[in-house]
Amino acid sequence: MPIRPSLWLSPLCLAAAICGASAQAQEQATADTVIVTVNGVDITAGHLLMMRAQLPQQYQMLPDEALFDGLVDQAVQQQLLAGEVAALDRVSRLALDNQERNMRANSEAQRLFDARLTEEAVQAAYDARYADAAQGTEYNASHILVESLEDAEAVVAEIAGGADFAETARARSTGPSGPNGGNLGWFGAGMMVPEFEQAVVALAPGEVSAPVETQFGWHVIRLNEERLAEAPPLDEVRQEIVTELQQQILSERLTELEDAAEITRKSADEIAPGFLSDADLLQN
Repeated sequence: MPIRPSLWLSPLCLAAAICGASAQAQEQATADTVIVTVNGVDITAGHLLMMRAQLPQQYQMLPDEALFDGLVDQAVQQQLLAGEVAALDRVSRLALDNQERNMRANSEAQRLFDARLTEEAVQAAYDARYADAAQGTEYNASHILVESLEDAEAVVAEIAGGADFAETARARSTGPSGPNGGNLGWFGAGMMVPEFEQAVVALAPGEVSAPVETQFGWHVIRLNEERLAEAPPLDEVRQEIVTELQQQILSERLTELEDAAEITRKSADEIAPGFLSDADLLQN
């Protein structure tokens, strides 16, 4: 059973703890400094520091002086109770095994990241993705969406006769961009359905298309302008690149470890996976 933090400091005791700090010279602790010993078991400053970090949010804002005695009391009480247990039950033992395995794996992963995930590696990955690659073309287009070919042909005739495209879109378009004069903003390859994209690519800036049919209906499209797409700034895509590098680092290291390891495993064909939902197994 998890032990809840036992910090029973009333406002009066809290004030006393803060104001009553000793004015004499104080020892500066290291993580290994022993703060209290319970039946021969040392509890260090490092233990208490970790306990403080895991306190509920309402305690995090309290000064260290106000928390010190409560944390020491909690550690002492935990150790007194822990000393009464000769051996953990199966559930607790398995939970600790899993927790330790996870913590060790995370520690090794962090060591690998610290060693290999340098700023130079991030910059190199960014350059490989963006700086040396053509970014393609982006298009700014407007369209008027109608239900039938006849309606689309009528729109083309109106535009050819001098009607303003944006005003015609506001009056005739059934699409969500109609109130905005049909403007779709900037987009790149693959962002529009193929028929629409092919029609846009075939246009010159300022040119209006013949009717184009897609799954949404009939479109009359005007290409407003086009430009070469620019690479995003490094800081904008940094986290994405870091995540990819982390995955790559772990994948490479795991391949090395698996190649060197002796691993024997059962497949789902050899053992019924239903045990994963059978909590009663832990009681046997």
